[in-house]
Amino acid sequence: MSQQLFSSPLSSPLYFADPRPLAFWTTTAVTSDLNEINSPAGQPSSDNDDLDKTQPPLSALRHEIPTELYRQMPQLGRLTQNHPRDNEDGLTFLMRLRASTTPEDAVTFTAFAAKPKMAIWWGYECLRHAASELSANDRHMMELVATWTTYPDDENRFRTAREALYAPVRSPAVFLGLAVTWSGGSIAPNDPAQVPEHRAPRAINSAVLSCLSGAALNNRPIQLARFIDLAAPLFRSF
Repeated sequence: MSQQLFSSPLSSPLYFADPRPLAFWTTTAVTSDLNEINSPAGQPSSDNDDLDKTQPPLSALRHEIPTELYRQMPQLGRLTQNHPRDNEDGLTFLMRLRASTTPEDAVTFTAFAAKPKMAIWWGYECLRHAASELSANDRHMMELVATWTTYPDDENRFRTAREALYAPVRSPAVFLGLAVTWSGGSIAPNDPAQVPEHRAPRAINSAVLSCLSGAALNNRPIQLARFIDLAAPLFRSF
């Protein structure tokens, strides 16, 4: 099994009540990954070894500069009213979107900016914080998504795909399941065609925005602010 990008308790049913913020798990995961990268094969690294090495920063983003992201993924530019300025970093742009007349653009930007696994994880966190009560089907879908984020292999991806593609209702949880389906690799076990890279972020965007639209009108600004707060750690290197 491939090395996890981050470590989290997502596969546990108790995770729905886990109070620790996204930044906690991101920092823990990056530290673990750096230890793995800097250690000889099959040997754990020691604390003293870590002190003797200069470790490069790790990023959860596809591109560090938003203008490059918009060039590489033109679909994003058609979904946001605001576009990044030259040499504007991701966190600065995120905060500018938050303060704009269309703050929902911050959700769309995050869905595209983060690497698929981290973006899906962020979407999961948004739904978890927003949903006071989930249907049995949506809870099952969230559990499938959680399992994939912890063990992101094709077996778990295709298991999620079977449930999401044939779901009778496209709920926020189902959109998140579709994001897992389109997160990378082949479209199906018997189809070697690769999934277009814009499909996962579009599904994540739909998951989070449809979740937001389900909130009471007077509560939507609060929910949106919470979603953006959850996104901010993704734009910092560790």
